[in-house]
This record gives sequence, C-alpha cells and structure tokens, in this order.
Amino acid sequence: MSTIDKLERGSASSSDRSVPNNGVDSGHVIGIDIGGSNLRVSLADSKGCLLGKWSASTKSTSSPEMVVQQIREGVDSLLERHSVSQRSLLAAAAGAPGLTRVDAGIVVATSYLKGWKDVAFRDVLESALQVPATVENDARLAAIGENWKGVARGLRSFAFVAIGTGIGAGIFANGELIHGKHWTAGEIGYMYVPGASSEAVAPGSPGSLESMIGGEGVRQQWLRCCTEAGVVGARDLTATEIFNRALTGDQFAQTVLNRTAQVLAYAIYNICLILDCECVVLGGGVGMSLPLRDATQRILDQYEEPALPRLATSALGEDAQLIGAFRLALDLAESRKRH
Repeated sequence: MSTIDKLERGSASSSDRSVPNNGVDSGHVIGIDIGGSNLRVSLADSKGCLLGKWSASTKSTSSPEMVVQQIREGVDSLLERHSVSQRSLLAAAAGAPGLTRVDAGIVVATSYLKGWKDVAFRDVLESALQVPATVENDARLAAIGENWKGVARGLRSFAFVAIGTGIGAGIFANGELIHGKHWTAGEIGYMYVPGASSEAVAPGSPGSLESMIGGEGVRQQWLRCCTEAGVVGARDLTATEIFNRALTGDQFAQTVLNRTAQVLAYAIYNICLILDCECVVLGGGVGMSLPLRDATQRILDQYEEPALPRLATSALGEDAQLIGAFRLALDLAESRKRH
C-alpha cells in the first residue's frame, strides 16, 4: 500500500484524510510527477483522495512531445479504469525536475530530460487534457505535499531537500513557498561547499553539490574508491546500497558515506543559517536513506551556533510530489470556479 493509500485509509481523523472542500463539490483532479527515469500519473477525487496511479518509463521517451503523449495515455487509462468521465476533470498539476517558471508554465531547463529547454508545458498540457493545468518544480511540489499532509504539516518555515539522481529544495518561509525573482530559489544542486568541485558549471550540466552527493555522484565516489583499492566486485551498486553496505563494516562504503554526509551537512547548515527554518526534511530515493540521515545528523550536532538544524525524513516518501500536485490542482480548480 502506498503512502497516499495509508493516509487516506489509515487511522487518521476524517479532517486529516481529506482536503478542505474549498467550494469544489465534485469532480476529479490529475497529479503528475515527471522524473528523469519514470513518469507517474494519478487521479484523485475532489476531496484529494487517491483513486489510482499509472506509471511509465521516460528513459527512452523523454522528449516533451512523447511525455505528453504518455500522460494522455495514463489519464485515459485511469479514467477508464475508474469509470470517470473526461468532463468531470477539474484541473491537473505537474511537477518537473529543473528550473520552472510557474507564472508562465514554462520548464526552462532540466539536466535529466532530453530536449526540455523553454518548454511551454502548461499550455501543452492544457491542450492535451482539455482542463486548466499548472506546472511546478518537483522539489517544491514535494514541499507542498509535506506541508499539507507530511512531516512538515503546519510548519511555516522549513526546507524540503530532495536527493535522488539530482538535488533540489522546496523552501517555505513565513508560510509562503519561495520561488525567487528568477525562479531559481531552491536550486541547491548548484551550491558550492567544501569538498565539492569549485569548477564553473557548464549550461545544462549537474551542479557542484549534485555532482558530489546526488545519486550518480555517490556512485562515482564509490567507483573511485574501488579503482584506487583494486576492488573488482560490487562496483555496480546504487547510492542507497552503498550506504547500507557501510553499516556492515565495509571501509570503502564507510568512506563514501562519511564524505557524503559531511558535504550534505555543510549544505544543510548553510541553508539553516540563511533561513532560520524550523526543520529540514530529507526526501528522494537517496535523501531518505537512514544511514545517510544518521551520519549527517551526527555531524550537524557539532554545529549548533547560531543555527540549530533539525533533520526529519519525509513522511510521504515517493508520493510527496503527487500529494503536492493534488493540492495545487484543487487550488487551481477553486480559483477557476471563483472567476
């Protein structure tokens, strides 16, 4: 059972299980999460309760046109599966990895989807689905989800740090989601910190921090350790597998874990100094690794002045983006209804 299923069907009170009605009395919304390797499309009712999910790979079909075609296929499949009419769709919200201009609905650039540069994705999505749509950066979408139904529920100032293939952050300050003048607030994958490369980043390339402790960066650390030590086996491990291996006493895995935790701790401490936030939530496939979280916390415990960084692990996991998408789609539907 997914995190959304648990939230909707679990022991939480009825007020926690559903979205405030906000005047949207009936109908359905679509939530979309576009990843560097996978696409997920979800259907929810007007209370934000999940009805179903559909997924597909984007590894060989990542152009905007092909992704939209996949989204249309996913929506059609969900509508048919749940006997929902196209006419009942109220709105759709999509999360994309990379720099996104929410006001214009444009995906400016992303390192992990080929052909995505200045894509007017909101317009394309509205044309394909025939409903109002909105587009947001995926890390910000996850932050919305965590603030609504996750570990950051009700917090006014926090940062959601997503670490997967790439690295990004969704930032709330004084109750407001921060985008910045140029829509780059939260692009922490480009942060320069001790231990990471200080080379200038080429356009479209992963940033300094991301190259060091993103999923592929961790793998490259591991491969360098194996090469230097002459280790032949166990080279094809994911970042989380490497971190878990560190707990077994593997000294090379421990080196990678400690180095990653140190660099991540620098980044988190700097974020806390700037924002004075209540909490930093770690999410994403790599960010939710408990060995990484614990190692990072041990380092942060040494640095408590003047910032007091508190770490938490995402309560929503991989569903954070979808839950945030439901929230945005419902808000959009209500806004259109008022006007």
